[in-house]
Amino acid sequence: MYLRTTQRRNSDGKVVRYYQLAENTWDAAKGCAVARVVYNFGRADQLDRSTLQRLARSILRVVQEQEGQLVSQNGTVIQLRDAWPFGGLWVLEQLWKELGIDAILKQQAGAKRSTLRLLDAIFVMVANRTLEPVSKLYCWEQWLREEVFLPRGDGLELHHLYLGMDLLENHKEAIEKSVYFAMADLMNADVDLIFYDTTSLHFEVDEEDQAELGKRERRYPAQRKRGHSKNGRDDAPQIVIGLAVTRDGLPVRSWVFPGNTADVTTVERVKNDLRGWRLGRCVFVGDAGMNSEENRRALSLGAGKYILATKMRAGDEVTREVLTRPGRYRTVKDNLRVKEVIVGDGERANRYVVCHNPVEEERQRKHREGLVTQLELELGSLRQLDGTRHSKRACELRTSARFGRYLREDESGKLSLDRAAIRDAERYDGKWVVTSNDDTLTPTDLALGYKQLMRVEQCWRQLKSGLRLRPVYHYRPWRIHAHVTITVLGLLLERIIEIRTGDTWRNVLDKLQTIKVVEYEHDGVRVRQTTELRPDVQQLLARLKIPTPPKLHDVQSQPDSQHVKTKPARPTDTATTDNA
Repeated sequence: MYLRTTQRRNSDGKVVRYYQLAENTWDAAKGCAVARVVYNFGRADQLDRSTLQRLARSILRVVQEQEGQLVSQNGTVIQLRDAWPFGGLWVLEQLWKELGIDAILKQQAGAKRSTLRLLDAIFVMVANRTLEPVSKLYCWEQWLREEVFLPRGDGLELHHLYLGMDLLENHKEAIEKSVYFAMADLMNADVDLIFYDTTSLHFEVDEEDQAELGKRERRYPAQRKRGHSKNGRDDAPQIVIGLAVTRDGLPVRSWVFPGNTADVTTVERVKNDLRGWRLGRCVFVGDAGMNSEENRRALSLGAGKYILATKMRAGDEVTREVLTRPGRYRTVKDNLRVKEVIVGDGERANRYVVCHNPVEEERQRKHREGLVTQLELELGSLRQLDGTRHSKRACELRTSARFGRYLREDESGKLSLDRAAIRDAERYDGKWVVTSNDDTLTPTDLALGYKQLMRVEQCWRQLKSGLRLRPVYHYRPWRIHAHVTITVLGLLLERIIEIRTGDTWRNVLDKLQTIKVVEYEHDGVRVRQTTELRPDVQQLLARLKIPTPPKLHDVQSQPDSQHVKTKPARPTDTATTDNA
C-alpha cells in the first residue's frame, strides 16, 4: 500500500495533481499486478497537508511502539540510553553538605586543586559504603562508572581514592572533632551519656603483622595481631575497634587498636582523646570488660563520672557481698527491678546496683533445664572405658562451652552432673550489677543508663552487616584506619536519616531508590533528567529536610563520548594498587 499521485491537464493547459491511497493487487486474468484505489484524498492543491501528516504519524507511532520504541508527538523517536538510581545518593550528598564535611576537609587539607579531587573521592567512598559496600577497586572500576549517577565522581581515578584515604587518616582527629561539633549542633544531640564499647575485626590472613622499618610505618604499631576474638575467630589475626556513641546512637569518635589489646587498657586513651570536646556533664558508660581499679581511677580524674558493669563470678566483693546481701527490689518496669547495695564506709564505700529481669530469668532457667536434660541423655549414652582412658565424646563434653560447666569428674574418670554448679548458676539468672561514682543518679537512672549501652551493640550490627565493615582488603595500617573512619562516617549519615524519619535505613533506601536519572536521546539531543517523584517519596524528603532533586541534569545537542558511561581499562600502575 502506498500514496499514489496522478495528474491531468486542463483545457487551459494547467496540470492538476491528485492524491490517492492505493495498493497493488494481483489480477489473475491479466497475469499482472494492477493498482487498486483504496481512498481518494482529492486535489493536492486543495488538500489540508496536516491531515496527511497526522495519518503518517499515527501509522509510524503504531509501528515503532510495536518495535519497542517511544515516539514523541511530532513522530520522532525517543531513544532511552540508560537509567541509574539517584535518590540515595542525592540524600547522602545533601546531608554531607548540611554537616559541612567538605568545608571541614578543605579547612584541614587546604584548598589546592589537587586536594579538591580527593574530597570528592572521600564522599564517593562513604556513599558507596552506605549504599552498596564493595572494595575500593570495584567502587572505582564498576560501581561509580556504571551503576550510579554521581557527577562529582566523574574523572576520578583509583589513586584519588587511595590518596583520599591517606588525607582522611592524616587529619582524622581534627576532622572527627569538627564533624562531631557540626553533628551535635545539627541534631541537638544529647551528650550527657557517652557509651563506649569495643569489637574485634579479623582478617583472612595467616601471619601477624611485623614491625616495618619505613618512615610512615613507624607511626603505627603492628596492627593485625592475634588476641581475644569477640566473634570466635581466635585463629586469625585481628584488630580491635573502639566506638563512642551518644544515647541516640550517633557516633562521636572511633579508635583502632592492635589485635592483642585488652579492652580494659583502652579506657584511659579514650578519656584523654575526648578531653576538651565540650561533652557537657559526660557520664562514661562501659561494660564489664572496661571495669578495673585503674580505669575507675582514671575515669574519676577531673570529676569524671562513670557507669560500669561488673563481673559477677570473679569471686570478689560483688560475688561475696553484693549478690548475697538481703534486701527488697524496687520495681521499675515489668522486666526490671533494682536494688542498691553500698559496700564499705566513707570515701572508700563502693556503690552498686543489682538489676533483675524476671522475664530473662525465666528464659535462662528454661534454657538451662533443656541443657541439663540433653546432657543427661548424653551421659547415659557414653561408652564406659577403663579408668585411665576417656571416650572421644566424653572429652568433647568436658571441654564444651555449653556442657562443661555443668559436669564433674570423679577419681575414676567418670563424668556426672555437677548439681552444685547448676544451683550456683541459678543465683545469676536475669541479674547484672552496675557500679558508679555519680551520687546524683538514682538506682533507676543507673540501670536504665547502662541498658542504653545496647545502642553501641546496634551500631556494631549496623557496621558489620549493612555497612560491611569487613572484609578489609587493605594491609597498610593507615589504610585500615581510614577504612574504619569511612565506615563510621557512613554510620553517622545513616543514623541521622533514621532519627529524622523514625524508620530503618533499609526501608528508607528502598523508597529513595525509586528516584532515578534517565538518559534519552530525542531529535539529536541527549538529555538526562530525574523521574517523577511519588507522593510518599516527596513526604519522605520533607521529613528528611532535603530539597527535591533537580529535574534536568544535562542537555547536549551533540552527544560527547566522555558523557557516556563506559567501563575503563584496568590500571597498569601497580604501585597505586599495591599501596592498599
